[in-house]
Amino acid sequence: MGDGGQRRRWEYWCVALRFSLLLCFVEQVSAQIRYSIPEEVTEGSVVGNVAKDLGLDVSTLLERRFRIVSGSKDALFQVNQNNGVLYVHKNVDREELCEGNSACLINLKIVVENPLEIHYVGVEVTDVNDNSPSFPEKEQQFDIAEHTSVGTRFQIHAARDPDVGKNSIWAYKVTSNDHFEIDVRQSDEDKIPFLVLKKSLDREKQMKHTLLLTAIDGGIPQRSGTLNVTIVVLDSNDNRPVFSQDTYNVRIQENVGVGTVVIRVNATDADEGSNSEVEFSLGKTLRRKVYDMFELDRLTGDIRVKGEVDFEDTEVYKLDVQASDKGQPPLTVECRVIIKIIDINDNEPDIEVTSLSNLVSEDSKPGTVISLISVSDKDSGINGKVLCSLLGDVPFELKPSFQDNMYSLVTKKPLDRELVSHYDITITATDCGQPPLSTFKILNVQISDVNDNSPEFSQNPIELYLLENNAPGASILSVTATDKDLNENAAISYHVVRGEGTQNDMTSFLNINSDNGLVSALKTFDFETLKTFQFQVVATDSGTPSLSSNVTINVFILDQNDNAPLILYPVSANGSAEGVEEIPRNVNAAGHLVTKVRSYDADIGYNGWLLFSLQEVTDHSLFALDRYTGQIRTLRSFTETDEAEHKLVILVKDNGNVSLSATATVIINVVEPKEAFAASDVKSAVKDEEENSVTFYLIITLMSVSALFIISIIVLIVMQCSKAPVDSSKYLQDVNYDGTLCHSIQYRSGDKRYMLVGPRMSIGSTIVPVSNGNTLVIPDHRRSASGEVSYVHA
Repeated sequence: MGDGGQRRRWEYWCVALRFSLLLCFVEQVSAQIRYSIPEEVTEGSVVGNVAKDLGLDVSTLLERRFRIVSGSKDALFQVNQNNGVLYVHKNVDREELCEGNSACLINLKIVVENPLEIHYVGVEVTDVNDNSPSFPEKEQQFDIAEHTSVGTRFQIHAARDPDVGKNSIWAYKVTSNDHFEIDVRQSDEDKIPFLVLKKSLDREKQMKHTLLLTAIDGGIPQRSGTLNVTIVVLDSNDNRPVFSQDTYNVRIQENVGVGTVVIRVNATDADEGSNSEVEFSLGKTLRRKVYDMFELDRLTGDIRVKGEVDFEDTEVYKLDVQASDKGQPPLTVECRVIIKIIDINDNEPDIEVTSLSNLVSEDSKPGTVISLISVSDKDSGINGKVLCSLLGDVPFELKPSFQDNMYSLVTKKPLDRELVSHYDITITATDCGQPPLSTFKILNVQISDVNDNSPEFSQNPIELYLLENNAPGASILSVTATDKDLNENAAISYHVVRGEGTQNDMTSFLNINSDNGLVSALKTFDFETLKTFQFQVVATDSGTPSLSSNVTINVFILDQNDNAPLILYPVSANGSAEGVEEIPRNVNAAGHLVTKVRSYDADIGYNGWLLFSLQEVTDHSLFALDRYTGQIRTLRSFTETDEAEHKLVILVKDNGNVSLSATATVIINVVEPKEAFAASDVKSAVKDEEENSVTFYLIITLMSVSALFIISIIVLIVMQCSKAPVDSSKYLQDVNYDGTLCHSIQYRSGDKRYMLVGPRMSIGSTIVPVSNGNTLVIPDHRRSASGEVSYVHA
């Protein structure tokens, strides 16, 4: 036991040395890391520090979910998330894991997250001499005729040792005797022992020989197994069957039908009679799987398929076929039949999603890894070569990894949740067999929202037409903006941009509901003091960082008939609308201008259009009043019977919906010519002075009105050129009109022109389109989609 323990320790040192050399040559990039351990090591033994070899930060392993995701059979290995060590979790038996003499390699797939990385680790399990050679039976008997030639070989049941390499069968030994010796023939990986007759047998001298065959492996320490060999010496039958070939090779496709003849072996015997009749049988030392898969017709030598042949399970079957005659004793010979299975494309590829992020931010840059895809196919060769692709036009692509059949699903171009909020990505894997087989897998990827859209107003600017004398605190306008984003990124609040306190800044008198955009005025607006003003509303979302946009509201105050006419003349010294006029009695002609009543209305348009009428008159046949100018003229000559004093009450009213009015009283005294001339000299001087003063003010007023009118027309032309009119008629009132020359401007969308309505036109009158009188025609050059006109009645 002392020598055996030293040898085992020496073997462990060799393994450790190979492991160290292997670590020195491990690539630090994306290549696979490989470790080597002997089988049957104790549970908990350290294989290697994977985290250190991969260059991972040990302190982050637990947080990044450092783990083995696949590749380990029955969880033979585990990783320690605290130190990154790969250790043995369960007993590792190389003979149970791997068959044959090839290297026993276990591939592990190790994953860490945040960011997602996948690493491949290979663990090679080396063989130790833990199995002794064994024979399938404890005893084997040979019946050998006494005339058997020297040198005749008899195959002995080969011993089996699950170990590989030098730990497998190394030699056979037989107990010392005079007639037999052992010869070993190498057949592929097996050493087949043969009992060779080195001296002729003599049944009369010895009828039975008993030998002990020992099989020895090459391990340290050596292990052995024994077989009792009994030789019974028979008489006669001195020719054994002979196969047509020592080794038969045949190829069949997998999935062939049960009962299919694979091959027929043929053997002949030179003897006659029963000594030449040959029967066939399968060797007794074959693997159990061979007996389950094939059967042999003992008379014809036909080998037929008995089970389901699958290339992916076993690629090559090796059968030992024996041919025995019916002589006494029977003679037997063996041949080897090698059946190679041809792969057909009978397995669909398999798609495995190692990791999937089903929620992707829309601001992800092209090349962002979404998931790792691995594909596999159980077939081999061209049948196992798999091509992977995506179906449809999606902003994703598959990028192959350095390792075969590994792909990364990455973004190909920028994403926009507002256009497409989720994708059903169909991954197809197709092998290269004939016909090709395919499989599909659908990945659902949701696009998460980021605040990349500013609130938008449907129209900008907005024009608001507001009647004067609105109620304080009442709403005058509702503005609404929309945001294409979601949740907080689409929650919009509103506020008014406050001005700098200038004279025309009305924002201090405006209030807005931050939640619904409802704008209310805190004061009453008066058209006569304020015609128009402008303010801005800002819509801001709740994203981080927040985005905003603004809209400009142009407010036009519309006139209401809230001013009564004001009498300018006649006006008495105490301020009342009364006056006295004198006229000579000798005025003969009708139409003589007696006086003119002058009036002013602060309103504009129809509200400021004044009409004069006689409310009270002493003699209807003597005086007449022009309803438009307010001139009082005589209708006939005075007679001696006409009274000397006449009282006229003139009613002045505007043309508003609810008209307002004022009255003036004119006393006309009819005097004799001499008195008239005397009085007229004094009065004319005073009157001329008054008329000159009134005329001066009227001229200034008319010039101001004309200038403002021209400016207003220019402004309207500029506004019309900058935006298209809406379909509804716009009723725009001039901004600063005073006196009796009142006009209104009306836009008719059907005729695409503005109309200047003069004081001589009645409310219901119509202007003939071909006439240019009192009509300002402005061509409709272009339309704009941003203008909005609002009418608000307080």
